[in-house]
Amino acid sequence: MITEQQMLENLKKNKLALEPLQVSLTEGPSEVEKNRRFDAFVEVAWGEQKAKFVVECKALSTPKLFQGALNQIKTSNIPQGWYPLVFVPFLNQDQITELRKEGVSGIDLCGNCIVSIPGRFSVLRTGGINRFTSSAPIKNIYRKNSSMVGRAFLARPQYNSVGDILSEINQRNPLVKGYGKNPITFATVSKALKALEEDLIVDRQTNIRLLQTEKLLEKLAANYEPPKIKEKVLLKFDGGDQELRQWLFDRSKSSGLPITTTGLSSVNLYAVMQRGETLSVYCPRTDEFLEKFPGVKTDKFPDLELVETEDELVYFDSRMVSDFWWASPVQTYLELMKGDKRDQETAEQVKTVILNDSQRKLI
Repeated sequence: MITEQQMLENLKKNKLALEPLQVSLTEGPSEVEKNRRFDAFVEVAWGEQKAKFVVECKALSTPKLFQGALNQIKTSNIPQGWYPLVFVPFLNQDQITELRKEGVSGIDLCGNCIVSIPGRFSVLRTGGINRFTSSAPIKNIYRKNSSMVGRAFLARPQYNSVGDILSEINQRNPLVKGYGKNPITFATVSKALKALEEDLIVDRQTNIRLLQTEKLLEKLAANYEPPKIKEKVLLKFDGGDQELRQWLFDRSKSSGLPITTTGLSSVNLYAVMQRGETLSVYCPRTDEFLEKFPGVKTDKFPDLELVETEDELVYFDSRMVSDFWWASPVQTYLELMKGDKRDQETAEQVKTVILNDSQRKLI
């Protein structure tokens, strides 16, 4: 961790490696010094060119604090002849792009900067590695069971309280309801929610609502890990497709073992895509589930692929359609995004379904 005071000390001692720029503290205008609203005043020199900046400094580089610093400096009454500058421990590429778009300069402690004076000079430095990892959320909440918090917002984009989110997640998790898995905790939801807020994906000003559906989907896709699979069983069923689904549904009910179709086998609920004839279904225990199965195991032209996994994410928010359990649109999207080019193109259709559904529920 680094404090704002330590950051300003680095400025004072000229410890910023931003060549060819030279950045040094200076005195502010007398009328501003009397009613100080800025964290510092600096002079930036590039050869013979010099310019003065008012500084908004933040000791963390999270999206929320960065955006707050940018908004603060943009809305400030900047003295004539001075320019706005944001100072954070680390500037990533997206933040540099945002600064350039807004016409605000920015520097960090890792050698990255965008400093621009219209009609005079412009300097861009990138590629500096983040040496302040505390600037990012401690836990990756877009992976494993913590990602159920984000997924809950894609199923229902606004809530009244943390407890409301907690209840929704556990209600949408079949392995909690019917298989004895431990429910997600209040502490886990709170930590994940804080990270989502820092990333500007959710807002908590009045109720708790989803702000950036597409960004959330991108985060989930970038961090998605396929489920841990214990076994896959290929089977030939003595009957048609409808009879197979009915047998699976009845067997799930009688055995108490939750099932859901894989995302890849659920794709036709949300997009147009030709898939194979084999129905692929997740189940937590295949041996027990297959007692008295009316068919045989076979590698030749199977009707059913039973995939054994206790990964809660693949079952989360599964949907009952035509008397059968199918993967959620989010799980379908994530599985497609891990596939080949054709799968990823189909994922865009599913993405549109998710975005439209989220928008409709927020109106």
